[in-house]
Amino acid sequence: MTIPRLELADMRADLQDYLAPRVARLRYLGELFKCAAHAPGVLLLFMRFTDELKQALPDRITETAVLTTATLMANAYERHQHERLCIRLGYTAAWIAEVEDCQPGAARQMDEVERAVQRYVIAAVESRGLAAQQPFERMQALLGPAQAMAVVLLVGRYITHALAVNTLGLAPPVPSIFEDGFRGDTPSPAPDATATA
Repeated sequence: MTIPRLELADMRADLQDYLAPRVARLRYLGELFKCAAHAPGVLLLFMRFTDELKQALPDRITETAVLTTATLMANAYERHQHERLCIRLGYTAAWIAEVEDCQPGAARQMDEVERAVQRYVIAAVESRGLAAQQPFERMQALLGPAQAMAVVLLVGRYITHALAVNTLGLAPPVPSIFEDGFRGDTPSPAPDATATA
């Protein structure tokens, strides 16, 4: 894609300030950041939205929704990064594979709440939200209204990410854990979910 890539030093000052600690910690600046930095105010709000979503949900619910959305949206860029984050969080490769299989009725590693979240995400993505009411109600009964709405907004956030990555044709910054056997015991320059983009 021909959109110019901006390095951190070329970005607007407030965006530099926001991203600098992440880049220093991770030794990595995601290619999507380099592209989206052309709209710095929008990117800052997008990342602050992401930060708020992280506080709104438990990690396993977040990762269930993110991996499911990334799989359905063919967003390997984000899926691979979140596989690694899941390993770092202590989740098994078997659990990750089951989530990415997107077959909640056959799932044995996922608990009842995770299966309900996945059913909602599948219905929401596949029907553009038009046939998601029943799975949403089931999910809300288990999570409550605050967390259920956070899941809805989280899915929207990761659909937006997928549209950007797929439009720009961005390659995943790291391979899938199922390609390289990543188990979290070796250093990786790849971003985790705290630096998603």
